[in-house]
Amino acid sequence: MISETNPNMKSQSAFLSRRNFLRQTAVSTIALGAAPLIVPGSALGLNGQRPPSSRVSLGCIGVGDRGTEVMNHFLRQADCRVRAVCDVNQERAAEAKALVDTKNQDSDCLAGGDFRRLLERDDIDAVLIASPDHWHVLHALAAVDAGKDLYVEKPLGLSLEEGRILRKQVLRRRRIFQFGTQQRSDRKFRVACELVRNGYIGELKHINIWAPASTPGGSTRQVSPPAALDYDFWLGPARNRPYTENLTARGWAKTWWFNSDFAIGFLAGWGIHPLDIALWGGGELTSGKVDVSGTGTFPTEGACDTAIAWDVDLKFSRGLTMKFVSTPNGSKDKFIQQQEWSSRYGQLDTHGTAFEGTKGWVHVDRSRIQVNPPDLIDLDPKTFNEKLVYSPDHAQGFLTSVKNRQPTVSDIESAVLADAFCHISDIAIRLKRKLTYDVLAEKFSGDREGNQRLRLRPARKPWKF
Repeated sequence: MISETNPNMKSQSAFLSRRNFLRQTAVSTIALGAAPLIVPGSALGLNGQRPPSSRVSLGCIGVGDRGTEVMNHFLRQADCRVRAVCDVNQERAAEAKALVDTKNQDSDCLAGGDFRRLLERDDIDAVLIASPDHWHVLHALAAVDAGKDLYVEKPLGLSLEEGRILRKQVLRRRRIFQFGTQQRSDRKFRVACELVRNGYIGELKHINIWAPASTPGGSTRQVSPPAALDYDFWLGPARNRPYTENLTARGWAKTWWFNSDFAIGFLAGWGIHPLDIALWGGGELTSGKVDVSGTGTFPTEGACDTAIAWDVDLKFSRGLTMKFVSTPNGSKDKFIQQQEWSSRYGQLDTHGTAFEGTKGWVHVDRSRIQVNPPDLIDLDPKTFNEKLVYSPDHAQGFLTSVKNRQPTVSDIESAVLADAFCHISDIAIRLKRKLTYDVLAEKFSGDREGNQRLRLRPARKPWKF
């Protein structure tokens, strides 16, 4: 549950209630001389447009850089109408409203700073949650409690227990959930995983995974928060701390991405993408118990304190092994595996996944899919015996699931699983020892300190899980 009030909250522009909106509209009509009501053809499904009854009404919580990008994806869907946007930064909320109004050619989109007011609205079916990482699960739990379906940006939370709590509520309330691991809606990644799952590279033995590391540095100079930002509300459940320069800056200059008060860094922020594909292709081989160990480099100066390099080894009880490493991102550390993999798979993208089997391999990233033997690329996926969930578009797939109440391609189970592998990798390199994680039990075997790191972090009052 989420606290009903926040005594420290600054006043935010309130969402215009539906009743007040209708009242104001009625007054305007009278002032215009009671002009005859004209129903546009689009409202009846004419002119090639969808009638409103077949559209999903969406609210957006968190409309910063990533939130606006995903919101724009939804704005391109004919069966979606964005009705409200919410951000504790008033400038960003206003900018998002302007984008929506321009797309809809009206001024009906509502903007505000308190997500609870958005969730109270009965004309919103689903929400996009793209707030900072430390808010993801609290926002999602509130949405579930309000009866909304939800699309949640990755990664899921700051601890595994957050994800487990959310999963329980999503399943109990039968909400449609889509995780922001959009590579599952890219044909290349689905075909790569289906080639593996159908045995076309023989028995799967090993998976190589790589992703960009966090950025070091970051200013620690204390400055006043931006005038448009309700900083106390932005902090939310995180510990109270002064605002520092560029903490919430636009673009890649922001430092909260790489600060452990708000995230676990790019090990999860980017790493969850290729890790998720590895788990999707590995299937049942990634269940059971897994030994996880590795090394990592953490900055000792500046605002950023998440891993700027890592090399993690995972060995599953069913015989499968994985290697998960970082690609350079402001660090001099570069693991030798990257040079070996480049000679095997060709020039590497900044993140990708490669499956190694007894009869060949499949490498996939956002730019291409490569196979060995080469003739595997000519196979028709329609003939495969084992087929994975088909989703040609991540936003559209979510909207379709909302309407037909069928599971999404990136459901809550896959979200918690992928998040778990980010957490156990981060914990292993921080504790600097081998740990054994039980995938089914979702805990480490015989390691109290490791398990403590999987549990909820203390939440600043009045916010709580």
